[in-house]
Amino acid sequence: MKLDEVQARDAFAALSQPTRLRMVRALVVAGPEGMAAGAVAGAVGAAPSSASFHLASLERAGLVTSQRMARSIVYAANYPALAGLVDFLTHDCCQGHPEVCVPAVAARPCDPPAKEPERAS
Repeated sequence: MKLDEVQARDAFAALSQPTRLRMVRALVVAGPEGMAAGAVAGAVGAAPSSASFHLASLERAGLVTSQRMARSIVYAANYPALAGLVDFLTHDCCQGHPEVCVPAVAARPCDPPAKEPERAS
C-alpha cells in the first residue's frame, strides 16, 4: 500500500501517543486474527474506556481494521498500511547509493514466539 505524505503524517501522529503505539505492537503480535478491544486494552494496560478512543484513532489513521464479531469489536493490524509506512520512510533514502539503506531495509527475520517454561510434573 503506497502512502502519500498526508497519510504518513496521520499515521505518525497516531503512533506518537504511547498507548496507541503499544496497541499497534500488540496487534502486530496477535496476527491477522486480531484481538477484541478489551483484550487489546488489557494487553497494554489501558482502561477499557480509553481503549476505544485510541483504537478509533488508529483506525482513522488506517493502521488497524475492525470487525464486529457477536458483541465484540475485533481489531487487527493493517499490515499493508504498516508496510507502506516503512516504505514511505525508506523510499528515497539511498539516493543512488543502496549501501546506505541496507541496514534500514534489510528484512528482519521473524522472532519465534517465546515458549512457555515447561512445568515440572
